[in-house]
Amino acid sequence: MFADAVGYEHFMGRWSRLIAPLFVEFARIRDGDRVLDIGSGTGSLAEAVAASKPSCRVIGIDPSAQYVSFAESRNKSPNLTFEVGDARNLSFPSAQYAVTTSLLVLNFIPDPNRAMSEIRRVTRPGGTIAAAVWDYGEGMQMLRFFWDAAIALDPSAERLDEKHMPLCRAGELSQLFRNAGLADVQEQPLEVTLRFSSFEDYWEPFLEAQGPAGSYVAGLPEEKRSALRDRLRTLFLKDSKSGDGFSLRARAWVARGTVPK
Repeated sequence: MFADAVGYEHFMGRWSRLIAPLFVEFARIRDGDRVLDIGSGTGSLAEAVAASKPSCRVIGIDPSAQYVSFAESRNKSPNLTFEVGDARNLSFPSAQYAVTTSLLVLNFIPDPNRAMSEIRRVTRPGGTIAAAVWDYGEGMQMLRFFWDAAIALDPSAERLDEKHMPLCRAGELSQLFRNAGLADVQEQPLEVTLRFSSFEDYWEPFLEAQGPAGSYVAGLPEEKRSALRDRLRTLFLKDSKSGDGFSLRARAWVARGTVPK
């Protein structure tokens, strides 16, 4: 679904890098903590930790060897390490990390309850677990406008809409944390805004077949792909010149909890 690291950077990575510094602060990571980054992807969260908490030691795991290689190629900190790993079967001893994080990935894990059990196991008592998931139903405008336009042209696309993904609605992430036995669970929204320099800046990443939306576009015949592009172009640009830019907002639900002592 997200097979190409460079394509991901063009499509969703720029959003990840925008929200990562806010998430670092929400997770209450302290300089010097040992941090485990679950689903580290192209390295946005680990890099944000290194930038603001340079004494932290961070290990990022991701099931994609290509993502791990991409993150390592950008890595400029001796305190960051990336390796291939599965959140449902972590290779680390118990109670190793002060903070375990997951940025925008728990909803893609086939068994998030099992992953949370493993995440709790490797986090030390009194340590923090924090996660974030995009609000695909309402708050992630880039994808909300896309799917609304796609469904208007092709009602069958409704079943592919990312609003159906787990954990993307208010209260779901915090409930997952409570089910895992975490204490002092808190959930809140985090919002960021991204400026698109042109309509092409918005549209062209959809052509790289990344994620459910990109896969949907890749499967359309050219005539229907053009119709979708034109509908979105009209929506965003209306009467403005084609070169004018525009801004979109994105909201993520973020949750934080403590491993009981």
